[in-house]
Amino acid sequence: MSWDYVDRKDAGEILAQKAIEAGLDETSLILAIPNGGIAVAAPIAEATGASLSLIIVRKMQIPYNPEAGFGALTSFGTMILNDQLLTRLDLSEQQIEKAKHKTEKQIERRRKAYREFLEDISPKNRHVVLVDDGLASGYTMLAAVRSVKEQNPKSISVFVPTASDSAVDRVEPAVDELICPRIETGFVFAVANAYRDWHDLTDEEVIEILEEFTAN
Repeated sequence: MSWDYVDRKDAGEILAQKAIEAGLDETSLILAIPNGGIAVAAPIAEATGASLSLIIVRKMQIPYNPEAGFGALTSFGTMILNDQLLTRLDLSEQQIEKAKHKTEKQIERRRKAYREFLEDISPKNRHVVLVDDGLASGYTMLAAVRSVKEQNPKSISVFVPTASDSAVDRVEPAVDELICPRIETGFVFAVANAYRDWHDLTDEEVIEILEEFTAN
């Protein structure tokens, strides 16, 4: 399968053009989902003049398969569960609570790592744009959307470089606009397939991107 983007920055620059066409400007608020969403969001914010901040979202991991999740939790405390999957997994309440507690600790660790960049910008009455490096199941993004909706924004858009068609079907009805240049069909999907250069960004790399953005 061919790639569409060199890396996350390249994807962000491509999305930045679409953001300008969509009318994003300095009154908009971009909320990036770390870690990967930061590298995509920074070029969009630079091109549009929009404010940039973070919304920390972590998947709640399946106990015996940490690469997969059965839901997501945000830094605002919003939780969303994949009820259909939970029924199949037959997890106990104790297992769910343990996974939630583990996720809360991961969120707190990231909050501490990025605290100087977590600006207290209210989404209320603002056009909010949520950005990530891709949507696989869509549950992480849905948790972010629900968190933002609780704060009464004017509108919510989602900008992602790549997504599965099932994730788009899941997220699009929940927002005012979803922009995704690469939507894949089929049973097997991986966000990484859209990129030539792909690796999991470290906290240090994220901080470097944020420092460069704030310096500009």
